[in-house]
Amino acid sequence: MKLSFSPQSTLHFEYFGNERQPIAIIDNALLHPHALIEDACSKPFSRIGPYYPGLRAHTGEEFTQTLIMAVGDILAQHFNVAGECCDSECFYSVVTTPPDTLAPIQRFPHYDGVEENRIAILCYLGKPEQGGTAFYRHRSTGYETVNTERFSTFKQALEAEVREHGLPPPQYIEDGTPIFERIGVIESIFNRILIYRGFNLHCSVIDNASPLPSDPREGRLTVNCFLRPKPRAEITLMETAH
Repeated sequence: MKLSFSPQSTLHFEYFGNERQPIAIIDNALLHPHALIEDACSKPFSRIGPYYPGLRAHTGEEFTQTLIMAVGDILAQHFNVAGECCDSECFYSVVTTPPDTLAPIQRFPHYDGVEENRIAILCYLGKPEQGGTAFYRHRSTGYETVNTERFSTFKQALEAEVREHGLPPPQYIEDGTPIFERIGVIESIFNRILIYRGFNLHCSVIDNASPLPSDPREGRLTVNCFLRPKPRAEITLMETAH
């Protein structure tokens, strides 16, 4: 499927917490957002990986590369990332897992990776009441991001706190836990795109009392694109080839 951005799109930024990491917000982002919903309905959804609490379907390479190119200036200017030098994964995603069956790892805020130049691009295609994205601070360390240098300290602290407090109850995270503090929320607005560094502690905002339909037309449908810069050796080979 081809992807077109709207000439009426607007860009602004949020900066939560003490670390003030940039979160780019593009509203009225896509020219034909409802076409993406229909495209999602044509895809085979399945569980992909152990962490996402629902079903996913690959968007396709053309879609992914068009999305990355469309936000290329934002990536370069505000995140110091060159989209063409990244490996990428891109999915349609629908949250479907009932709260009482969530795995322990799904009850905590998470980070996508410890690399500071790993980027998440998220597009909301569902209803506003189906929930946006929240960002968190780890209370004991004060960390709002987890990079390579912080990983060991964060891991040890979290394991000790789970031993002390136990696991969170089987439900989606609400305003926080004894271990984490919510520092900001981006609301789910139809046809809104977020761009943020994946090492931010974050989590979807899901109402534990609401139904979680798997139909992309009715469920909490998002596009989730993840960028990870290629190893330098691969980039050098690309440059040589050109």
